[in-house]
Amino acid sequence: MDIALWTAAGLLAAAYLFSGAGKILLPKEKVAAYRHGGWADDFRPGSLKAMGALEAAGALGLVLPALLGIAPVLVPLAAIGLMAVMAGAMAVHLRRGEPRLAAGNFVYFALLAFVAWGRLAAEPFTG
Repeated sequence: MDIALWTAAGLLAAAYLFSGAGKILLPKEKVAAYRHGGWADDFRPGSLKAMGALEAAGALGLVLPALLGIAPVLVPLAAIGLMAVMAGAMAVHLRRGEPRLAAGNFVYFALLAFVAWGRLAAEPFTG
């Protein structure tokens, strides 16, 4: 179970760090121009940057506390925070009539729920 949780957390961290960096570093027009990026037109540039910052912080929170041995309880909390981000993303896509994109967000949501559950109950970090 520990290997599965580390693998899921690591892959999620990489995905959210990449996604968050794109939202932080790229202008809104570039984000909106990506395939399936039309949702970005619904938000102000500052809101996109804030979303990116939340994703990047969550990505770091999925792995760094456990790797450094500093407050590893932050790992499931980061997963829960990113679940909230994905709930918002699902709502945006459903409102825009994009159920396939919402389904993709649900996959991330489910993986994050696995990490949160695993690190809170099934295989918490000790020590």
